Amino acid sequence: MSQPPDFNRLARFYRWMELVSFGPWLWWCRCTFLGELSACRYALILGDGDGRFTARLLEDNPAVRIDTIDASPAMLKALVRRAGQNRSRVRAQIADARCWLPKSQSDQSLEYPSYDLVVTHFFLDCLTTEEVMTLAAKLHRAVSSSAYWVVSEFAVPEGWFGRLVAAPMILGLYCTFGLLTGLEVRRLPDHDRALRQAGFTLEKRRTWLGGLLISQLWSASFSAQAPGTPTATH
Repeated sequence: MSQPPDFNRLARFYRWMELVSFGPWLWWCRCTFLGELSACRYALILGDGDGRFTARLLEDNPAVRIDTIDASPAMLKALVRRAGQNRSRVRAQIADARCWLPKSQSDQSLEYPSYDLVVTHFFLDCLTTEEVMTLAAKLHRAVSSSAYWVVSEFAVPEGWFGRLVAAPMILGLYCTFGLLTGLEVRRLPDHDRALRQAGFTLEKRRTWLGGLLISQLWSASFSAQAPGTPTATH
């Protein structure tokens, strides 16, 4: 297993790097399904960077409690600081998500029940397909039957835009973050296949910037809708 990328030195500039490169689009992508998470009470957020989404979720949902995992101490420090007066509802842990293990569901002394929400915004692209498969299988055992998994990611759409614009842009991002953080991954994982294989069902999907960005809402429960036939909005 490779070393996790080191985002520590980017923590102070992460938001501005994002704004310069993609404007508000990544933020809009993250918040696409925020309005559907009001019933969630116990969330797991992996790799939320400087914590802007965590802070927004805490503000919008006064009942939610959050476990957040990140390999970067600097990013976690920024996340907790941004949570402000709601930080008491956040438990931050420095860990590589690939190795991190959710607490045992059989331990009745635990403060929190199973997760009813998992959030990964622009995080799965730091993993290989095999690593996402392992992570998804692990998380499916740690969530409730009514849990959601919200995913925001880059994608390479079909057609000329995907070949001539999206694919070179994503490769450029990988190379840049490889230089800045030591990230070794150079291609997007097939996270759709990984989540389906683990037992999650894609419920909703939205695309941005011609398909370069995608927002997805997955469910851990069995759906009347067949897997692979999501409700799409554009």
